[in-house]
Amino acid sequence: YWEIEAELAKEIGDKEHFIAKLYAKDDKRIPKLGIKNKKQVKKIVSDLEKQKFQITKITKKEVKKYSYPPFTTSTMQQAGVNRLRFSAKKTMMIAQQLYEGISLGKGRSVGLITYMRTDSTNLAKKATAQAKKVITKEFGENYALPTPRFYKTKSKSAQEAHEAIRPTSFERKPEDLKQYLGPDQFKLYKLIWQQALACQMKEAVADQVIVDIKAKNYTFRSIGSQIKFLGYLKIYEGEKLPISENVLPELSEKEILDLIKLAPLQHFTKPSARYTEATLVKTLEKEGIGRPSTYAPIMSTIQSRGYVKKEGRYFIPEEIGFVVNDLLVKHFPDIVDIKFTAQMEGDLDEIASGDKKWVPVISDFYTPFEDNLKKKEKQVSKKDFQEKTKKKCPKCGKSLVIKFGRFGKFLACEGYPECKYTEPLGEEKKIKKEYTKEKCEKCGAKMEIKHGKFGPFLACSNYPKCKNTKPIIKKIGVKCPKCKEGDIIERKSKKGRVFYGCSNYPKCNFALWNKPVGKICPKCKSLLVFAGKNKIKCSSKTCDYTKETSKNNL
Repeated sequence: YWEIEAELAKEIGDKEHFIAKLYAKDDKRIPKLGIKNKKQVKKIVSDLEKQKFQITKITKKEVKKYSYPPFTTSTMQQAGVNRLRFSAKKTMMIAQQLYEGISLGKGRSVGLITYMRTDSTNLAKKATAQAKKVITKEFGENYALPTPRFYKTKSKSAQEAHEAIRPTSFERKPEDLKQYLGPDQFKLYKLIWQQALACQMKEAVADQVIVDIKAKNYTFRSIGSQIKFLGYLKIYEGEKLPISENVLPELSEKEILDLIKLAPLQHFTKPSARYTEATLVKTLEKEGIGRPSTYAPIMSTIQSRGYVKKEGRYFIPEEIGFVVNDLLVKHFPDIVDIKFTAQMEGDLDEIASGDKKWVPVISDFYTPFEDNLKKKEKQVSKKDFQEKTKKKCPKCGKSLVIKFGRFGKFLACEGYPECKYTEPLGEEKKIKKEYTKEKCEKCGAKMEIKHGKFGPFLACSNYPKCKNTKPIIKKIGVKCPKCKEGDIIERKSKKGRVFYGCSNYPKCNFALWNKPVGKICPKCKSLLVFAGKNKIKCSSKTCDYTKETSKNNL
């Protein structure tokens, strides 16, 4: 679909440009998907060329912008993801550090925030009184509320056993603590301090200005906001304000405007956005699933088990995630139902408060679950995860089936374990075999490059008859200074770290962590090695020779 924007300016005086969007035709509003093709766009642009653009109506409406409540665990994690680009796990880890205590010098360790696992938005009266005192001192009495503001917790499963997350003392300003905090600790503490203090400040006041502009039988509309009183936004001064900054020049009704240009903009409808950590935590809280203490572990678990992977900020479901979901929905529909999970959370809350006894609650759940589980253990087999294909096994003639392995789908013979034939599936199969000139020392067949968990390696092309493998030797053009016969080659340790060693290993055990330059130290005649981007040094621990250089100057 298309939108049409007009860039306009006053005819005289202030020539500041502003944008208005096509809003209506013949006084009938154009729906969002109303302009569907380029032909319609050309017709509208043609109609508007050389037309007079005149303001027909200006509407000003005073709007108030209220601060969000102080943080709960869920909203803190969402803010950590959206505003600081932290993961939910990292946000909780840093919050734990701030809660447990930070050394403020002279051996004094102080807890800087209240308990960070909470679903309450309440603040203690003592805290609101201190907040008012700090607001009056820092920003003036005009910014402080006459009476404290309290919030109602919206979460379905809120227990409210603790206060909202706030500084233990509002008088500990972020800037005063910066020298004692790490960069990430400072960012999160500042976020918590601002949020908790802002909720006890007066609301911001702005004028929302709506300008309607007529050209022929078309109406354009421009909307802007002008802040009259900063209110709680004062605390974010110097930062991006959470309010529209589309500032309009002073305009009057019946005023004629200059058309600078018309800009047709093409848009495409999009599917719903994938979950980020922030939106998933928000949904879990909304549906009453989980607790403040479990949101971050849930984010970690779905990734560590391979159900989803992260691309940028977004969760992308993996094949194994679809398989597990399909299995659970098919065989345990009641257990994975959102209502069941939320109901169970509610029952556990009632047990904790003494309103229900735990034995009947657990019995009502576990007895039918155990019976169903035993039944499914007999009914469900590995074959339920296999998909039969029309392809035949080249070894035994039986059908090939699609199976799941640790690295995804692959084709395997249904006659397993008698027949162990396998082959890659889909894109993997399109990868051409990379043969080398090297011959297998065991059977004489060509060696080919394979790709494994720790990178490429050489394997005999006669596999599975010959299972010979060997590492790919990467020579760096430097002879071994110890045995004088071998070459220095790039190798990897058991943990995957690159190092440089002699090709005659184990006869020669010469090895270095840093890559050799290929030159000799002028002081002790040992090998020189790279020691950073523009620096080389001697590889001998007893020699202090270093030199500033670049790879181009070697």
